[in-house]
Amino acid sequence: MPEMDLETLIQGVKDRNRRMIAKTMTLIESRVPAHQEMAAKIMEQILPMAGNSTRLGVTGVPGVGKSTFIENLGVYLADAGHQVAVLAVDPSSRRSGGSILGDKTRMEKLAVHANAFIRPSPAGETLGGVAAKTRETMLVCEAAGFDVILVETVGVGQSETAVAAMVDFFLVLMIAGAGDELQGIKKGVLELADGIAINKADGDNQDRVARAKKDLENAMHLILPATASWQTPVMTCSSVEKNGTVPVWEKVRAHQDIVKRSGEFDQRRKSQALEWMWTLVEDGLKRRFHNHEAICRQIPVLSQQVRDEKITPSAAAEKLLSYW
Repeated sequence: MPEMDLETLIQGVKDRNRRMIAKTMTLIESRVPAHQEMAAKIMEQILPMAGNSTRLGVTGVPGVGKSTFIENLGVYLADAGHQVAVLAVDPSSRRSGGSILGDKTRMEKLAVHANAFIRPSPAGETLGGVAAKTRETMLVCEAAGFDVILVETVGVGQSETAVAAMVDFFLVLMIAGAGDELQGIKKGVLELADGIAINKADGDNQDRVARAKKDLENAMHLILPATASWQTPVMTCSSVEKNGTVPVWEKVRAHQDIVKRSGEFDQRRKSQALEWMWTLVEDGLKRRFHNHEAICRQIPVLSQQVRDEKITPSAAAEKLLSYW
């Protein structure tokens, strides 16, 4: 890409030009060194324009209805005049590296809404089902004037810490009637939650939802809340009824008001930026390690020795690190 395209992309982001926003995000997600260099320059320019949004992370086990929930809430917010960006992370195959990227087909109404933008990204090897560059793409959306960012994760039981470390409100979606409601989710995830919503509270599911809500409320009394000034609520919602997710949004707004008044909002944002820096440092070290010439020569040799049980994995790791 020629140097002059930098200004075109930056202006395109400012103008909320969807094509330019998508091209900028593709550049950010690229692993080509020249693209990464350009992306860094763009981020430097747009950073002062970012930060003015409500960042909502949505997680939950597969089948809980994350995409339906996000579409229901997203359409409501977009209809109300909000500019809504959805960063939906699809699971990548560990074998082929491919991902389905089907969120635009799962969110048909939201995908065509004038006030919405959906960006599916492959999760890659990042834990927590968050693409390695999700935070940067989120900042691009904010610079483009999107005031609500919804981050959907794959929710496959990996570390969800990465999600909570980049959003203002971390929502755990659950469903009732699928056995023990607490079995499918780890205690550590509930400790990170700013809110828990039991989805599919409609039709003949109401009684099961009410019981699950009571059980979860009892369980949450034993868990230290993520924010000192906020007691994590257990809510119910329906993603298929019109405005069925509005009660959740009202809780998000109440949470934002409280943490902004207490100063916890700014503190959380600052801590998240620092945490993301170290995440990128670790990612960069891992990449440089694998690109190191001497290490690349030794990896197949030592890997074979580990397989043949001629050397322990820890000794092999130490040898590889000694070449660094």
